[in-house]
Amino acid sequence: MTLSGSSVNRPTSENLVPIRLDIEVDGQRFKDAFTWNPSDPDSEVISFAKRTVKDLKLPPIFVTHIAQSIQSQLAEFRSLEGQEMYSTEKIMILKLDLRVNNTIIRDQFLWDLSNFNSDPEEFARTFCTDLDISDPEVGPAIAVSIREQLYEMAIQNVASAREIRMVKKGRRGLEHLSSSKGGNNSLDLAKSFGSKASVLRKRKEWHLYGPIVDTLTNEEVDAVEAKEDRNLL
Repeated sequence: MTLSGSSVNRPTSENLVPIRLDIEVDGQRFKDAFTWNPSDPDSEVISFAKRTVKDLKLPPIFVTHIAQSIQSQLAEFRSLEGQEMYSTEKIMILKLDLRVNNTIIRDQFLWDLSNFNSDPEEFARTFCTDLDISDPEVGPAIAVSIREQLYEMAIQNVASAREIRMVKKGRRGLEHLSSSKGGNNSLDLAKSFGSKASVLRKRKEWHLYGPIVDTLTNEEVDAVEAKEDRNLL
């Protein structure tokens, strides 16, 4: 698998970059997470930063910080373009552990890395519909989390390919590399679903693959945020 063209080849139907912002200036903090189309012109970053600062009435200095953070993350993404990736056909365990406003979401599920028609945004919409989640910010947060995990997998696969090239050059062989280093969450299908295995999960594992959605009171949210702020000190 190769990272080529204008985008990193991740197993999704649309190529979007997960962007996460956590900026604090003069005691005022701004956090956000969203996806960005890497094909958009760089000038759009500045425009987005200015609109965000205006809409949220943030101090003007945030424009520079927001733009720089987005540009830095896009540059890291683009640095992978054209680089070789090493991976075998795997199914990856993706995990959700999110709090969006008053909603807590915990889940884990299998993602087929060989299915390039997979759509994190569509998955998130279906997830929210099935579980009657009405907060419009939950779906995008789920999609960002999925894309972040897939992006991290791509980075690991690029590192694996680089290491393999070094091994080939130094030892003329890969005998000691028995499996891909695609990440701890990857599953080998041959091992998981071999001739003596079953695709049915064991009863004791059922609770591991079921979504948990909880709603916090405003008081509970205040307590959680206060604890998060203390942890930053």
